[in-house]
Amino acid sequence: MPSSQHVRALQALSFMDLTTLNNDDTRKVIEDLCQRAAINEISVAAVCVFPEWVAIASQCLHEQGLDTKVATVTNFPDGSTNVARAAAETERAIAAGANEVDVVLPYRALLQGDESTPAELVRECKDICGDSVQLKVIIESGELEQHDKIVLASELAIANGADFIKTSTGKVSVNATLKAAEAMLGVIKASKTDCGFKAAGGIRTLEDAIQYIELAEQLMGKEWVTADNFRIGASSLLQDIQDVLIKA
Repeated sequence: MPSSQHVRALQALSFMDLTTLNNDDTRKVIEDLCQRAAINEISVAAVCVFPEWVAIASQCLHEQGLDTKVATVTNFPDGSTNVARAAAETERAIAAGANEVDVVLPYRALLQGDESTPAELVRECKDICGDSVQLKVIIESGELEQHDKIVLASELAIANGADFIKTSTGKVSVNATLKAAEAMLGVIKASKTDCGFKAAGGIRTLEDAIQYIELAEQLMGKEWVTADNFRIGASSLLQDIQDVLIKA
């Protein structure tokens, strides 16, 4: 019988958005990432890359016979207030074949008291995504810092069509935290919607991932915690999962 750690490792793998979002990414980096997208016939939930690499990632995954989704980022990482830019980037990403779009909420505008621009940006991007492409809204919880701001950003994103709310870009000093995750999951629960949750940034070990999985199970119920509702954005986490599975 597999150990509990082995079970958790496979579970974490299935929830992962395997990510590379580095300015020096190359075709080889993307192809190598896609080659690692499945272990023991269990695939990650998605591969997340910059928009210019979406087509290459899609092709590579298809050649392996994987139906793994391809995610990308828009309005990233700055969270600009330029709604037209975010909309255009989202359109191009979908045209390139993205199944999921992670857009950065204009969190600085929200901190300055502007709720209308972030709401408009999410709404515009979701209108472009429609029902066929999932929109994950990155609220940048580490920059929002305060509980009430994290709650407000989460509520605003959900109210304007977010399919997921996501903690972080991974490009700031404070990224995913359990405290922020608890606040965001609480908003999802109170909303009574189908919105999902994604923890991203700084989740490097299986033990890190398990803490977020267990938190979601406690707050939302074990049956809720599936790849349809729960994701972990990470890159180095995969190596720790591989090490656990090899030892099993």
